[in-house]
Amino acid sequence: MEVTTRLTWNEEKSLQKLLGSVSLSLLYKSSVHGCSLSKMFARCNHQGSTITVIYLPKEIVGVFIRGHYPTMDVNFGKPNSSFYFSLKNDETEIKTAFLNTTLQMDNEMLRAYHPNFKDIFSLIPNDSLVRLHSLLVNELRVNFKVSKYLECEVFRVEGIEDGNSYISRITGAAQHRHKLLANLRAYKPSEDLVSEIRILLLGPVGSGKSSFFNSVKSVFQGYVTHQAAVGSDSTSITELYRIYSIKDGKDGESLPFKLCDSMGLDEKEGAGLCMDDIRHILKGCMPDRYHFNPQQPITSRHPSFITSPSWKDRIHCVAYVLDSRSINILSSKMVEKLKRVQKEVLNCGIQQVVLLTNVTNYQEVLQDDFLNMKKCVTSGYKITEVQEMLHIPTSNILMVENYASELELNPLKDILILSALRQMLRAADDYLDDLPFEETDEVVGMSQLHTCD
Repeated sequence: MEVTTRLTWNEEKSLQKLLGSVSLSLLYKSSVHGCSLSKMFARCNHQGSTITVIYLPKEIVGVFIRGHYPTMDVNFGKPNSSFYFSLKNDETEIKTAFLNTTLQMDNEMLRAYHPNFKDIFSLIPNDSLVRLHSLLVNELRVNFKVSKYLECEVFRVEGIEDGNSYISRITGAAQHRHKLLANLRAYKPSEDLVSEIRILLLGPVGSGKSSFFNSVKSVFQGYVTHQAAVGSDSTSITELYRIYSIKDGKDGESLPFKLCDSMGLDEKEGAGLCMDDIRHILKGCMPDRYHFNPQQPITSRHPSFITSPSWKDRIHCVAYVLDSRSINILSSKMVEKLKRVQKEVLNCGIQQVVLLTNVTNYQEVLQDDFLNMKKCVTSGYKITEVQEMLHIPTSNILMVENYASELELNPLKDILILSALRQMLRAADDYLDDLPFEETDEVVGMSQLHTCD
């Protein structure tokens, strides 16, 4: 009788994708081969890299072990960059925790030891028990420390790309992504001046402004989402001025930065976002959900016009969003319009960055240090072109690959998206730090006055 896995098709595909399109071969199933560590060891020993999958009533947890299972009754060996994971039943989103742990098997349990946290993970087949350290509970977002499990399965992992180097790569990617997320979640702007940062996305029609917002939101939500409408029409899909908040998780609090999406720039006069509207956006006079009219910019007579904007309402960083595939074919009229916009932004003293979208070679370039896009030959000349066109420092020319038709998150894409957002916030901080003393003093005084009220 053939032994089959308890994993659903979606769950198995998610685990395979996490490891780079590998195949999984079932070695051990506790309900079939017996709930004892010795029987588990007999079937899994000397099988190479494995994934141990533990089924609980509402979720799945497990561990990827690089290399062979540890030898029975032998002291801890060398640290192993294994990783731990969790997913809700029949869902595709996987939470991961990457730790250098050493593994040991004795008569009762398979356990992982971490020098800072002692026993980080324990599997006790004889009692169908799994134990997690509180660190893993938090990282994997599960609701238990000790639990009985329904089933335990172990799979041999076959076809890992480049062996250990590939695992090191995805391990490093996940760790770097985690650090970026933690950094951005902890971000706070200059509290005496503003409580939140506003980043304005400007660029030609179809360059990826709305897609960038969707991508940022997706990373913080933990799954791909498409709140802002996107398209590839010759005229702008975006007709409303939108000030988008970003929540940390579906039901989490709003983070202290907002992305402001605008109508696309058009090379034709009287089409696309007009200069007068840009001025009002920069100064904080444009209300959320204002409907753009390329023929008639907003005026102070508009019922929702913000006549006395605070520093919080103003734009603190402008990101020019450009499609990396069309940098060298931008018309002279579009380049001239971009320079006009840039002059307006410079007159306001606002910091600027460039966001290049549709970077297709990100997987190849991010193999080493995850911040190496500018060393790629195909990307380098595009950065040079943009730098010469807009005279923006190369450190402020950022590259991303937005989420478009994907169904699942990719840690390498996330790294570029989060790195770009972090650089935008740093630019905004530079803008606030550079404000004249008398202006910052006035803002602080107003803030204190409101506090007294």
